[in-house]
Amino acid sequence: MKDDLDKYLEIVDNIPRVRVAVIGDIVADVYMYGRPFKLSREAPVIIVKYEGETVVPGSAGNTVNNLSRLGAKVFPIGLLGDDKEGNCLRDYFSGEGVDVSGLFVSKERGTISKTRLLAGDTHASKRQVVRIDKETPWKMPGSMETKILNHIDEVNNKVDVWIISDYGYDMITPRLLDKMLQIAKVKTVVADTRNRICDVVGATVVAPNETEAAAASGININGEDDVLRAGKKLLEAIGSEAVVITRGNYGMALFEKTGHVENIPICGPNEVTDVTGAGDTVTVMLALAIDAGASYVQAARLSNYAAGVVVMKNGTATVSRPELIDIITRDLRGGGAHIGERNG
Repeated sequence: MKDDLDKYLEIVDNIPRVRVAVIGDIVADVYMYGRPFKLSREAPVIIVKYEGETVVPGSAGNTVNNLSRLGAKVFPIGLLGDDKEGNCLRDYFSGEGVDVSGLFVSKERGTISKTRLLAGDTHASKRQVVRIDKETPWKMPGSMETKILNHIDEVNNKVDVWIISDYGYDMITPRLLDKMLQIAKVKTVVADTRNRICDVVGATVVAPNETEAAAASGININGEDDVLRAGKKLLEAIGSEAVVITRGNYGMALFEKTGHVENIPICGPNEVTDVTGAGDTVTVMLALAIDAGASYVQAARLSNYAAGVVVMKNGTATVSRPELIDIITRDLRGGGAHIGERNG
C-alpha cells in the first residue's frame, strides 16, 4: 500500500508542471440567492426577496477552473458574449492567473448561462427552486472559426495535453474537431462530449457517463454485463487508448486498448451532496494524471478520488491538491475513504 501511496503522491506533485489546453463550451453558472418572503397577490407563488448572486465558470469553464485550482498551467479556448456574464467570466479567469487570450468575444452570440434560483431562510440551507437557461441559436462564422484554428496552432506549441469539453453548444465545429483529432495523433487528447462520442475517433481517452455511453453504443445499460458490452463496443468504435465510463454511485469502469478492464468503486459516502461538475473533474484528472506519469488505471483511480471530493460540495465545485492528497492518503492508509462495494 505504501508504494501505491508514494506513486499517487508523486503524480499529484507533478501536476503543476503540466500544461493543458481546454477547448469547449464555456458557460456562466449564475447562482441567485433569496429568502422566501410572502405569497404573491398576482399568482399562487411565493415571492423570494433577492439577497445576492455569484457567477462561476461552468461546463468547459469548470474544467478550466479545476485545472487552475490543481496548479496546472491552463489555456482555455472558447466563446463569450459581449455581456455581463462574459465579462464576469473573463475577470474571474484573469483573477485566477489563467491565460484568457483564447477567450474570443462574439457580439452576435451572448454568453451561455444557467441561472439557478436558490431560496431558503437566513439560517437554513437554500434549495434550488428553478433554473433558467439562456442560449442563443448561432452558427459560428467562418472568420471566427479561422481565428480559433490559428489560435489552436499557437497554443499547441505551449501545451502537453488537450481536453475537448463539448456540451453541444456549437463551439466544437466539424473543422475544429478535425483539428483536434489531428493533434491526437501526436499528443494526449481527452474528450468529454455529451452527444458526439462516436465522432471523436482517435482521441486518446474518452470519458462518458453511463447515460452517454448507452446512447453512443446503442446498448441499454441495466447492469454490469451491459456496461462491459458498451465499454468494449465504444473502445473498438473510437479506437482510443482507453474509455472511462462514470457510473454515479457505482463508481467507474475503465476499458483499455490492451484488453484490461477495471471496475473502480466510489470513494466516499454513497449519499452525495451535488453531482454538478463531477464529470468535468474526472476529465481533468485523467488528463493531468496521464501527463504526470500515471498509467490509465492510476489516472482513473485519481479521477475517482477527485470526483469523490467534488460531489460532497454544493454547486459547481472544484478540488484542490491538498484535498486530493488528503482523500488519497486516508484511503490508502486504511482511513475508510472507500465506502462503496467493488463491482464485478
